This record gives sequence, C-alpha cells and structure tokens, in this order.
Amino acid sequence: MDEVKVLLDMDEMPRRWYNILPDLPEQLPPPINPATKEPIGPEDLAPIFPMELIKQEVSQERYIDIPEEVVEAYYRIGRPTPLYRARRLEKALGTPARIYYKREDVSFAGSHKPNTAIAQAYYNMKEGVEKLSTETGAGQWGTALSLGCALFDLACEVFMVRVSYDQKPYRRIIMELYGSTVNASPSDKTNAGRSVLEKDPNHPGSLGIAISEAIEVAATNENTKYSLGSVLNHVLMHQTVVGQEALLQFDKIDVKPDVMIGCVGGGSNFGGFIFPALGRRLRGEDNSTRFLAVEPVGCPTLTKGEYRYDFGDTAMTTPLLMMYTLGHDFVPSPIHAGGLRYHGDAPTVSLLHKTGDIDAVAYDQLSTFEAGRLFTKTEGLVPAPETCHAVKAAIDEALDAKKKGEERVIAFNLSGHGLLDLKGYADFLAGRLK
Repeated sequence: MDEVKVLLDMDEMPRRWYNILPDLPEQLPPPINPATKEPIGPEDLAPIFPMELIKQEVSQERYIDIPEEVVEAYYRIGRPTPLYRARRLEKALGTPARIYYKREDVSFAGSHKPNTAIAQAYYNMKEGVEKLSTETGAGQWGTALSLGCALFDLACEVFMVRVSYDQKPYRRIIMELYGSTVNASPSDKTNAGRSVLEKDPNHPGSLGIAISEAIEVAATNENTKYSLGSVLNHVLMHQTVVGQEALLQFDKIDVKPDVMIGCVGGGSNFGGFIFPALGRRLRGEDNSTRFLAVEPVGCPTLTKGEYRYDFGDTAMTTPLLMMYTLGHDFVPSPIHAGGLRYHGDAPTVSLLHKTGDIDAVAYDQLSTFEAGRLFTKTEGLVPAPETCHAVKAAIDEALDAKKKGEERVIAFNLSGHGLLDLKGYADFLAGRLK
C-alpha cells in the first residue's frame, strides 16, 4: 500500500457524536456535591452550563445527532481532516512499522479544540447566553473557544495560565483578534485570583486556578456561562468526530491500527481519537488495538496520580469528580506543554485506565522536543509541544517494532501545530530547555 494521504468528502463527515458511557466496562462514578456528599443533579450545574450540554453530560444514548449548524461550522474550519502516513519518518527510523497521523492542526485555531468549542458556543447561543468564560493553558482551548464565540456572536473572557501567557503571547493576540478578553491567571479580576496573588504575587498559575476564576465570572455575572475544554464527558464526546473519521479512513485503505496514541492533559484529544475504536472493543466487535495515553513527567496524573474523588479547580468550587489526580492544589513545573499541565484526568479516561483498557506512559520535556525536531525534519510539520508527547510514543513504538522485527500499524493524533510555540523550540535548540 503506497498511500501517503487519505481524504474524506464533506458527505462522509460524522453526523453524530459517539457517547462512550453506555459501553463502559463498569458504571462511571457520579460527580458529587461537596457540601451534601450526594450525587449532583442538573439543577446543580444549571448556573454555569446550558441545559443541552448538561443532558449530554449524563446521556446514556450511544449516539447524539450533531446539529446542522455545527456540521456546517466544522466544514468551514477544516473538517473532515486528512490522515497521513509518515513515510519519511518510517525511513529515518528504519522500522518495518507503518506510522499514521490524523492532522487536527489544519483547523483555523490550529488544533482539535474547535470540535467542542463550536458545539458549546452553539448550544449556549441557542439558549440565549450572551457571554462565555473559560480557562486555557497553552492557549489552544482559549483560541478555539474565541473562534466558536466569534462564529456564534458571543462575548468571551479567557483566563490564561500566567506562565503560558508569558511564553505564548501570539495565542493571546489571536484570541483578542477574535474579540475575546484575555487575562493572565492568577489575576486581580476575581476573588479566587486575588487570594492566590496575596500569598504569592509571582505565582506561575495553574489550570486549576484559571478554572476557579472562570467559574467565578460565570457564577457572578448575568447571562454568562462557563465553558470547559476537556475532562467532562460532553467535551470528549464532541471530539469523537476525530476518531470516527480516522476509522473510516483506515477502512478505506483496509488497515487496522495495532496501537492508537494521544497526548493527555485532561483527556479530550486522546478520548476523541480513541473512543470510537475502543467502543468497538468494549462491545466485543474488535479486540486488536491497544490504546496508549502519553503525559509529561512534570504532571504525571495517570502514571503517578491517585484514583479518587477530587475537585476540578484550586478554589474547590466544582463538584467532586472520580479521577486520577495529583491533588487540586498541585502546581506543575512550567513546561512548554501547557495544555498537559492539569492536575487530573477525565473521569471516563480515568476509569478506562483503572480497568486496564488503556495504558499510559510519561516522558520528559527534552525527549519530547527531540521527537518533535525529528518529526519536523522528516515530515515537514512542526508539532505543538503537547503533540510531541504522542510523536515520542509513536517513535518508541516504531523502534520497538524494529527491534522485534514486527510489522506494526501505529496511529497518533497530531492534535495541534507548534508554529506559535517556537519559543520552546528556540530554548530547546539553544540548550536552555530543562
């Protein structure tokens, strides 16, 4: 098979999101109200989320129709996305393995994040919401939600983790071009931010703190809702357009992946890529694929975290979620992969790791940038620092196949480009990266 690129037509784009909840190997532990210690109900979430997203969060329907307005917006910003074979990387590694990558970097925002940002903006608009507030780490999610709000005429306020705000100024500029207000977090705009700054005026920030600030804005301002870019079930469900497209593309070339790989911060990129294929295995339809989550050693939630109930934010304003966590007050080191610096993982991803349905590995920052450099040199694309973790895992899988003399089909999600992360690459090339 000499394919290099596999394309889909618009009419082959998924018209339904895949919901993994009915296929899970055991029931997902419910979110808990920290005050009552009882499972939360829709009324607990209504102040910060629109009702349609709340329904999707708990739905037991395997498939949920995508509104036509969302399908059209997906097409406008670059869906369906291509699947590439990394032939030059394979040659450089001297491996018998075949390596494929799904190009989510081609969206207007440069990542997979618009798949849920557009959907969330749409449902909020339909319910008469005027403004969304959110957090962002490296800026990929903030950029995507800013795009979604621009498409559906909503105001948007973003709290960007301070270390990334300083490292990645051009993402802030894109958000502002879309019309958003962007604050470095912790900020003096909220009680949550001010309380952190009182203790440490130079705090580098964390996603947990930024979430606290964004939720406070939504809870204290009329006609404003909160939007989350990962972790929750409806977010990962929206991302399954990626995995559904990938399965169709592999079917077109009569190929089955032996391993599917994605980097993991909260879990949206990884879950969206692997859930449709994993669902087949959970239903007993296909048992041939392994699923590998990749994270940084600087924030090793799946590989070193505890599986327990924890808050999703630092100020302890969210419901308690059952997940792998390093603790809601954990402050990770300021690695350039800002999107992977979250203290916990999606409850669905966490459960599937606990049951052994997915594996996890952690890499240090230097080795992932080295993998990114090799990928750029061979394939011509500059991957985001987050994506470099998936690239590193794919390279290791390919080298393992070479060592064992195995043919192996490796697929990973190229979740975003690194053209706005060149400061990290500059530090790496100059030997300044730690």
